[in-house]
Amino acid sequence: MFSIENLTVSFGGFTLLDNIGFVVDKKDRIALVGKNGAGKSTLLKIFAGLQEPTSGGVSVPKEATIGYLPQQMNHTDERTVREEAALAFGKIMEMEERLEKLNRELAEREDYESEAYHKLIDNISLLNEHLAMEGATGRDAEIEKTLLGLGFLRSDFDRSTAEFSGGWRMRIELAKILLQKPDILLLDEPTNHLDIESIQWLENFLTSQAKAVILVSHDRAFLDKVCQRTIEISLGKIYDYRVNYTKYVELRRERREQQIRAYENQRKQIEDTEEFIERFRYKATKAVQVQSRIKQLEKIERIEIDDEDNSALRLKFPPAPRSGSYPVIMENVAKNYGEHTVFQNVNLTVNRGEKVAFVGKNGEGKSTLVKCIMGEIPFEGKLTLGHNVKIGYFAQNQADLMDEKMSVFETIDYVATGDVRTKIRDILGAFMFGGEASDKKVAVLSGGERTRLAMIRLLLEPVNLLILDEPTNHLDMRSKDVLKEALRTFDGTAVIVSHDREFLEGLVTKVYEFGNQQVREHLGGIYEFLEHKRIENLAELERDVKPASEQKSEKSAEKEASVLTYQQRKEQQRLQKRIEREIAAYEKQIAELEVEIKRLEAVLITPEGASNADLLWQHAELQKKLSDNMDKWAEAAENLEKASELL
Repeated sequence: MFSIENLTVSFGGFTLLDNIGFVVDKKDRIALVGKNGAGKSTLLKIFAGLQEPTSGGVSVPKEATIGYLPQQMNHTDERTVREEAALAFGKIMEMEERLEKLNRELAEREDYESEAYHKLIDNISLLNEHLAMEGATGRDAEIEKTLLGLGFLRSDFDRSTAEFSGGWRMRIELAKILLQKPDILLLDEPTNHLDIESIQWLENFLTSQAKAVILVSHDRAFLDKVCQRTIEISLGKIYDYRVNYTKYVELRRERREQQIRAYENQRKQIEDTEEFIERFRYKATKAVQVQSRIKQLEKIERIEIDDEDNSALRLKFPPAPRSGSYPVIMENVAKNYGEHTVFQNVNLTVNRGEKVAFVGKNGEGKSTLVKCIMGEIPFEGKLTLGHNVKIGYFAQNQADLMDEKMSVFETIDYVATGDVRTKIRDILGAFMFGGEASDKKVAVLSGGERTRLAMIRLLLEPVNLLILDEPTNHLDMRSKDVLKEALRTFDGTAVIVSHDREFLEGLVTKVYEFGNQQVREHLGGIYEFLEHKRIENLAELERDVKPASEQKSEKSAEKEASVLTYQQRKEQQRLQKRIEREIAAYEKQIAELEVEIKRLEAVLITPEGASNADLLWQHAELQKKLSDNMDKWAEAAENLEKASELL
């Protein structure tokens, strides 16, 4: 069990984290949320031992191991992908080298009856046992499985890491951390450099194989899949919810509404009491009642409403000049690098006003096709831009291309022309760069701040075709929501390269899938595309193992089996009711356990509580009960879903 105790982080007279505390249990999967700059990455660095707090600290068990993936890191390029990933097994490799040395020594000795010889044999046996316990024999298989899951090909394993982009090298670091199987995983924006399929693999890994996890991510769908607890950082305080992100948003809204109602009711009560006191203060006949009300007023514990950080990006694209009916038309477009074909025979038409998504594994050509549209690289085939098309382009690395020596104001002033130059301060204020923030140097800006600054540059000229390559990387939840709404109301055309499922859902009406040198069109939203892909993959599996005649007969049997008799339907409805009662019972038990756990944790974060072994044991027992109930609830919910499908 890990714990944060009375932790405060201050600098330059500003308090980032103010006397916070919470406990992390062995199987907790925690989403750390809050706006950019709230202190999420700082808290992870403190957990990892890379930064010292102003006061307070982190309590970590002696033998515990920590794996930390930062947003940015320095990479070495001296090894192959496989060799770099194998560094995760450094301890095993050291034991193997020692074992090899002892085996050589054993082969050279002839004092078979000596005590030293027998001791040598014992040491070799002990090392072999340790290696077996550490899983040394399955090491190569684990490395391959993890690298493949994160999107590498087998042909990549023996390539030098120097040949890969920063995003792919970040995947290698992630693979190393996952292979170490630490007691706690600290992941800062792990999905920023992953494609949709790799994100889904990582989701499965974290939910099925990881121990404790604390992660920062702006991918709402990813958080919902992985985390069952959400800790919000806002204005230096933390708010702990033992639910996933979507449920946390609902509970946070409900909590604030309840606080406001209770505050207003209490305020009315106080005003009525004060009015009574003031009205009858000098009347002798009311003296006793007045004194009673004064005492009553003094005893009232004043309700406070949690401070709320309401600063948010306000974004609206300028009206789009009218373009031709078909802003982008491609006929047999192909791109080759030497003998390597990125894609071929691409035929697509983007209609005016459409919002379309480019999705697929990294390296399959999404950004390459965007560069073809922009005219940045040569290609084969015919690519036509429609009449009066004006392109606004946001590239993945655009935020990194700005001059770090310039200030925020200077960066925008440098590209602004005409009347816009007189409104730069207003524009910056709308993007949360108001006041002194406009004088910050680009070098000190966070990833999210740089992305916002790059977005401002994009808005300086009216365009009718937006091409956005991973626009949400480093944007916090609120900024992503505002960008999504702005794109939804944008009256021009948009091509969006993104792996963020939740961001794309409800925004795009067409998906272009990149893979196997092809670009395939799918009508509908992102989740319709993913469902279609799942069905398609299942169909391929069926074709691999069963002849067509069997598939046909099985489909007929399934259709017949799906028709329930009246009696069966009644029985199924009774079963559904029973499962619903079970779920309600589990939910009640879970709520009670969470209340009790929260009460205990309030004691455990104190020095006296942390040293009380009985309380720690009670906490562990309650957590086990909670986990068991959650598992039973999940099983019952799955059974209910199956029962509902039959009806």
